[in-house]
Amino acid sequence: MTPQEGLAHFASLSPSSIKMGLDRVRVALERLGHPELKFPALHVAGTNGKGSTCAIAASCLTQRYRTGLYTSPHLIRPNERIQIDGVEIDDDTFGRRIAEVVQILGADHDLTYFEFGTIVAFWHFAQERVDVAVIETGLGGRLDATTACAPKVTCITSIAFDHMEYLGDTLELIAKEKAGIFKPGVPIVLARNFPLSPEGGEGANQVWREGRDFSSNGVSYTGPTWRLTDLHLPLKGEHQHQNLALALACLEALTDFPLTTDQLREGVRTARWPGRLEEFPGPPLVVLDGAHNPAGVDTLIRAIGSEYPNRSIHLVFGVFADKDSEPMMRALFPKVHALHLTPIASPRSRDPRAYEALARTLNADVTVHPDASTALRRAREQAPKDGVVIVAGSLFLVGQLRRQLVAAVR
Repeated sequence: MTPQEGLAHFASLSPSSIKMGLDRVRVALERLGHPELKFPALHVAGTNGKGSTCAIAASCLTQRYRTGLYTSPHLIRPNERIQIDGVEIDDDTFGRRIAEVVQILGADHDLTYFEFGTIVAFWHFAQERVDVAVIETGLGGRLDATTACAPKVTCITSIAFDHMEYLGDTLELIAKEKAGIFKPGVPIVLARNFPLSPEGGEGANQVWREGRDFSSNGVSYTGPTWRLTDLHLPLKGEHQHQNLALALACLEALTDFPLTTDQLREGVRTARWPGRLEEFPGPPLVVLDGAHNPAGVDTLIRAIGSEYPNRSIHLVFGVFADKDSEPMMRALFPKVHALHLTPIASPRSRDPRAYEALARTLNADVTVHPDASTALRRAREQAPKDGVVIVAGSLFLVGQLRRQLVAAVR
């Protein structure tokens, strides 16, 4: 199998396929000689904020160590999911790693897109001999393919309602699934809203809770032993203060990988996480945000008030059909000046005409567009020069339009 054929094999798998369970992954990793055990990991689960937390932590670790980063989903191309020292895997190497894995497992494996991608990431990190890897879960934790990794620290970011059909319909049930990443003797870092008691899985592990053991206001951090000041985080929004706190607490707990104060400051300063309040110059200014559940929308609304006060907000919105999107709409639509509804270029897209009537009860200026590019173009034409065009509702939509915006900037 050539690298090109490897990339084609990965692309042939369905990204939307979900099969809960770890048996397939464990068997595959055993056949590969357990690459997941050849590097220590920082393992991060949660509903919102886990990607940003991973990005900040990896940026700091990269200042001193050869650092892998595995995240999902990607915005533009799957290479984004697998990075070393901030550089995503190139096509030739990606295809070659896929081919190497397929040579051992066979092309007729029954792994899902996410499972196979996770295994390729573990294989790549092992082959490249990274010092440490920062690993973001996909869906949940207990049955997530990434749970096969060997963590030195585990972390759970903010918990909220999402993927209830798989994780449960209460915050406690969702948290219990996320807590499946905990391992005996491995320190645990928790966001302040984690609802479980020690009986929920923490056991005798060292547990650090936000607000009790550590905190950050965005420019400083206080932990059990660390005191950091003069921090400059480029990620926008007050919610990123929590993600900064979690990332730094994880690094403080990751005692096998010490960092100097200057390395921590530089890692924070250079952290990047596209598609989360990511700005593209105007006029008008265009902001991409991956808010795709009610908690994410609430965070976006607060960010609009703090980052873009008294400015005309024009929203480009699209959503998947399998999302409980009405709470998002009821919260967000009345907060903007105009709505531009669009389908997403995916079979999972919800037809905006299906919720157009609801949208018109929540906002006086609603336009339905045939595609996302048209929606963005018309929103930019309609918004005043000092206004803001915000794209939200789906990370897939954000990725679709980010590709277009990045090409225009270049």
